[in-house]
Amino acid sequence: MIRLKCAGLLGVIWLFIAGRHTVELDTILRQAHELDASDIHIVSGEPATCRIHQVMTPVGDIPMDPAVVMEMFKNMSNKETQELFARDKDADFSYDVEGLARYRVNAHLQKGVIGLAMRAIKSKVPPLSALGLPEVIARLTYLPRGLVLVTGDTGSGKSTTLAAMIQSMNNRYRKHVITLEDPVEYMFESDQCLIEQRELGRDMTSFRSGLKHVLRQDPDIILVGEMRDLETSSLAISAAETGHLVLSTLHTVNAAQTVSRIIDMYPSGQQNQIRSMLSTTLQAVVSQTLFTRSDRPGMVPAVETLLCTPAVRNMIRENKIFEIPNVIDTSRAIGMCSLDSSIAELYFNGTISKEDAIAKAVFPDKLERQLVA
Repeated sequence: MIRLKCAGLLGVIWLFIAGRHTVELDTILRQAHELDASDIHIVSGEPATCRIHQVMTPVGDIPMDPAVVMEMFKNMSNKETQELFARDKDADFSYDVEGLARYRVNAHLQKGVIGLAMRAIKSKVPPLSALGLPEVIARLTYLPRGLVLVTGDTGSGKSTTLAAMIQSMNNRYRKHVITLEDPVEYMFESDQCLIEQRELGRDMTSFRSGLKHVLRQDPDIILVGEMRDLETSSLAISAAETGHLVLSTLHTVNAAQTVSRIIDMYPSGQQNQIRSMLSTTLQAVVSQTLFTRSDRPGMVPAVETLLCTPAVRNMIRENKIFEIPNVIDTSRAIGMCSLDSSIAELYFNGTISKEDAIAKAVFPDKLERQLVA
C-alpha cells in the first residue's frame, strides 16, 4: 500500500514540475498526510522523501529540480523569510494547509542548492489521554506555579505533549496563557483560557526579548519553545520563581542530564546560585523517547518522569545530581519512572521489539539482562 501511494506522490511531483506549483505542493502534503508521514523532505537533486514511523521512504527515484524546489519555497514563504534565507542560507517558518495541518519548515542550502525539511503538525491538538503518556502527566496540569520541562530528542513528541497539556488547562481554567515559539506550531483557540501565541521573528525579536517583556503582559502560564541558552534559561527560571507556571523543552534524554545541562549553562561562579533557584522552582521533568510499534502501525512513547520531592530538591541544591536516578527507581508509588523501566514495560507488553528497546536504553547492558530474565 505504501509503494502504491508513494508512486502516486511521484506523479504529483511530475505535475508540479509541469507548472501547477502551489496546488500540487498542497496535494503532495495531503498524500503524505494519508501515509501518516511525520516529515517531508524535498531536496534538490534527490527524490522527495517521507519519514513514515521513523523510516525514511523515498518517493520514486526522480531527483527534484532545484528551480522547482525554489519555487515551492517562494510559494510557501513571505518576503521577509525569503530575504532571511538569501542572507543566512537558512530560514525557519510555518506553512498552513487549511483543514489539514500546519508545517514547521526549514529551508536550507546543501551542495549549493535549496532543500526543504517539513515537520507535520496536526491541526487538532490531541487530548492527553490519547498520547499513551503516564497518568502523572495529567496531574502536572494542576500545578499553580513552577517550572515543568519536557525533554527528548528531536521528533520525540515534546511539542505535542506540551500542546496537549495547555489544551487540558484551556478546557478547565480561566487563565491567561502566553506561548513563545519558533515557529508557532499547534494553533490554539481560547476556550476557558485567553491564549496568545507569539512567534520568533514575526512577533518578537528573540526568546530573550519575549521573556523579558512577558511578565508585563499579566500571564498565568508561559510556554517557552526551548530553553536554548543561558539567558533564556535564566529568564524562564525567574518567571517560574515569581509565581508563574512555565513550560519548556530541552534536547536531553533523561531527568538527571536535564538538570545538569541547565546548571552547566552557567559560569562556575554562578552555579551554586542557579542550583538553589532550580531546587525551588523545578516541579517536574518529563523525558520522552518515541518507538515504532511492533504490534501494529504507529508510534508509542517511553517516558521518564521526575517529580521534585523534597529529597530531589535537596539533591539539586547539594549538587548530588548523580543520585536522582536512584530516587526515580524507588519512587514509582508516587508516579516516578525511569526511562529504562518504561522501555521494559513496553517490551513486556508486546508493544516494541527487543532490538529497539536495547538500542534506545540509557543502560543497554543492564536492560538486556532484565529483558532476558
